[in-house]
Amino acid sequence: MAGSFSRFRFATAAALSFGAGVLFASGMDWTRISWAQPPATRNVTVTGRGPSGPEGTGSIADIAERVTPAVVAVNTTRTARPRPQVRGRVPQGMEDFLEQFGQQPPRAQRGEGSGFIMTEDGYIVTNNHVVADADQVSITMSDGRTFKARIVGTDSTTDVAVVKIDAKGLPTLTIGNDERTRIGDWVVAVGNPLGLDFTVTAGIISAKGRGAEINLPNAGNFTVSDFIQTDAAINPGNSGGPLINMRGEVIGLNSAIASQTGFYSGYGFAIPITLVKSVTDALIRDGRVRLPVMGVSVGRIDPEDAGINGLEKVAGVKVAGFNPPEGGPAKAAGIEVGDIIVSVDGRPVDRVSALQRAVRLRRVGDVIPVEVMRFGTKKTFKVKLIEAEATMRLAANTTDAPEAKANPSAGKLGLSVEPLPVELGERMKTNGRGVRVTDVTEDGPAAQKIFPGSDVILEVLYPTPKRPVRSVGDLQAAAGALKAGDFISLLVQSSDPRLGGPRVVNIRVGN
Repeated sequence: MAGSFSRFRFATAAALSFGAGVLFASGMDWTRISWAQPPATRNVTVTGRGPSGPEGTGSIADIAERVTPAVVAVNTTRTARPRPQVRGRVPQGMEDFLEQFGQQPPRAQRGEGSGFIMTEDGYIVTNNHVVADADQVSITMSDGRTFKARIVGTDSTTDVAVVKIDAKGLPTLTIGNDERTRIGDWVVAVGNPLGLDFTVTAGIISAKGRGAEINLPNAGNFTVSDFIQTDAAINPGNSGGPLINMRGEVIGLNSAIASQTGFYSGYGFAIPITLVKSVTDALIRDGRVRLPVMGVSVGRIDPEDAGINGLEKVAGVKVAGFNPPEGGPAKAAGIEVGDIIVSVDGRPVDRVSALQRAVRLRRVGDVIPVEVMRFGTKKTFKVKLIEAEATMRLAANTTDAPEAKANPSAGKLGLSVEPLPVELGERMKTNGRGVRVTDVTEDGPAAQKIFPGSDVILEVLYPTPKRPVRSVGDLQAAAGALKAGDFISLLVQSSDPRLGGPRVVNIRVGN
């Protein structure tokens, strides 16, 4: 038991350490995001064949020469008023009164990032975290011209923003299709890292569909994490600049870096241009983004989830609950807790980020087909997307956390349970269901899936029929009928409300 808990704490610490190393690649410490827009009538394209490019493409030098005029430097200023340094303890409620005696003059905080021109009449895309909270925004072109800009709209959930300058006949970039790119394709990043204006770096696409494992700072309930990973050098100041393919087309919006130091350490992340395009369309049209949601809380699947559903690959998204809990469009359509979502709107869903993108590419009110696996049976439901509410979370990852405690009452699952205290059941609103887990056998079937002290088993979802667990005997009866190699699916909830709502745990009984 102690070894299991130690390994969990080590894994958690490692994940937090990696997450802390991921920083937005802007020149300021503001954390927001921005996206791109459809091509304008006049585009900068690469038509010749360069000496080092594949058939029908340009060389890196050719691409750099042609796209740089449409890349801009984004400079921002915001006014910050430092709080006075008052010596000694300040009585509660007296802070504002004493502040007038220690007033310091406001000071300007300056930041810089990158962007690129979407339309000839001056719409420019950059990151939300580059311009968020800015009092003034100015744009510098590669030819040295400078313009004042106004913020058209921002979207923190995708880190996309659109600004506008008053100008005509500007050079623009051609919008590509990130879905056609492959891991290993050459790409070029253009931007203004570390104050070095209009720097060009090159590399390859290292991965696609990077999601919640990146752990971006200030990520909220509706934050979409679906990134192109590249080893083209991206540094602070690159944020908002384009990631270009070998045809001279924009396929991503450079946004973040993963680093222990805050500087380039081998790979960075760009927002796929198809997602950028849908967001910027909405920002220019409406000045804001209406977030479509299915009303589900989901998480990644593991080999047991795949096995119990007859999936050949560990690919899909597990439904852990609904937002709001009492219902929503997904629940109304017939989707149930424990279902594995495998496709949405005809697009395969292999991970949470793929589900997020598929939903965000549609509009509020759209009805989309959602294909799920339910314990080996494929089902399709029609889900009408609604606008996000404060109580909902789109594709929110559920969390698990252990606490130590022990007591007897075990079975084939390798865990021990006890009756749920009445007061705890009332606080958790379990409606008479539940047994509390008191011990989990190290290296047993439930190890690292169910955690003692905090977890409460509410229902047996599979083998069917689905039934509540109201006593220790209910769980023992369900587990006792299992043979070696059989699966059981349980609805589990932590007694700590900070650790999220119910989750589905699939376990395979050992040989």
